[in-house]
Amino acid sequence: MADICMHLVISGRVQGVWFRRFTQEQAQANNVSGWVRNLSDGRVEALLCGDERSVRHVEAWLNRGPELANVTHVAADPRPYEPFSGFDVLDDGG
Repeated sequence: MADICMHLVISGRVQGVWFRRFTQEQAQANNVSGWVRNLSDGRVEALLCGDERSVRHVEAWLNRGPELANVTHVAADPRPYEPFSGFDVLDDGG
């Protein structure tokens, strides 16, 4: 499979429910690199990079989120592939 990157913006009850840590755990378990951060408007933004099957697997997990989350929408857009050395939780954006 080809390497891809997907930019995701996740809406719903996704802050204060360990969403960023959950995203990092799912990415690391699936050998996906990139980053995740909270946005000032209450959404979460992520960039997932890796082989297509792994990225799509993590994307599917993020449509559900961790137990305390309530995901209402995930906007996903492909981005040019860029390698990252791991998966980081960034400071809040916006």
